[in-house]
Amino acid sequence: MRGLLLSAYHAHSHRQWCQAIEGMFAEWQWTELALPARHFSWRVRGNPLHWSLAERPTLEQSYDVLLATSMVDLATLRGLVPSLARVPSILYFHENQFAYPPRPGQASLLEAQMVSLYAALAADQLVFNSHYNRDTFLGGTSDLLARLPDFVPNSVVPVLTEKSRVVPVPVSAGARQDAVAAGYTSGAEFPARPLRLLWVGRFEYDKGGAGLLRFLQRLEGESIKYEIAVLGQQFRNSPVAFAEIESTFAHRLVQFGYVAETADYHGWLQAADIVVSTADHEFQGLAVLEAVMSGCLPLVPDRLAYPELYPAQFCYASIPADPDAEADAAVELLLALARGLEAGISRPPVMTAFGHDAVRAQYLSLFAELAG
Repeated sequence: MRGLLLSAYHAHSHRQWCQAIEGMFAEWQWTELALPARHFSWRVRGNPLHWSLAERPTLEQSYDVLLATSMVDLATLRGLVPSLARVPSILYFHENQFAYPPRPGQASLLEAQMVSLYAALAADQLVFNSHYNRDTFLGGTSDLLARLPDFVPNSVVPVLTEKSRVVPVPVSAGARQDAVAAGYTSGAEFPARPLRLLWVGRFEYDKGGAGLLRFLQRLEGESIKYEIAVLGQQFRNSPVAFAEIESTFAHRLVQFGYVAETADYHGWLQAADIVVSTADHEFQGLAVLEAVMSGCLPLVPDRLAYPELYPAQFCYASIPADPDAEADAAVELLLALARGLEAGISRPPVMTAFGHDAVRAQYLSLFAELAG
């Protein structure tokens, strides 16, 4: 079998998905084309122009299946390279531009929304990494079409719904590391040593830096002893909340910022007790999911994709209109989870549905549908 993988905006999660596909079906022959994750608007609109000319011989080869991320302008690409229209295709949504929170000062996402809509109509199957992602895409499409003046077919959303599936990006825990080597204080169990907290995510506007700051400010007023590793890629324009966390909570921080080595990163995950999310945007939340599969208890807001991933006892109240109350709810749940750890009764949820074996079986079913 021969497969073509197209990733037009090759961010970390998109790269992880491509690697997972190639690993789950290592017996196949894969060709991958990817473009770097920068210049978002141009990347989304310009990928068919580049690929149809610069990579035409590659695109015109014979393939049994085409898998593309939703950043690929599949409708235009199949028009410019007609042979691709004959290849059964899956469009994979890591996110959608209807539910992605806009950056401060960002221009309209309408063009990116239309590109993904036409790509979805051109694809044979649509696959989303969560029900939240699927539902917000379909709902956003319906809302957009309702605002258009005329000649809007009623069948668009039903057609898209019929060919939509939910299959997560698979995740697996890394090889076990020495917990002490990860940098937390030595190896006794809580409460003989401080509670080990973890926050994972890019230092960007949508990951909830201000929420993390409020959470730590309230946690500081409790009697519990804790330490925290804040892991993530930093940027020149990262929200100021992260700098305030670094300065104000230096006495709690055991790591702050990016961890380049994969083995070291997994060591941090495996050494922690609880992984905390304060995100305003997650369509699957791979970093949190990876931490949970490494042994952490999740502490996540009751919003976005989280309620479908984790049992309710790990979700604190989402209160966007009252961020202080939300921080209080997060601290209250943290203390409850800590009591469970102390009593030896708190365990991470079972996440086998997100393992490679389970996801591979779902893709085999998808491929069978494509074949006939």
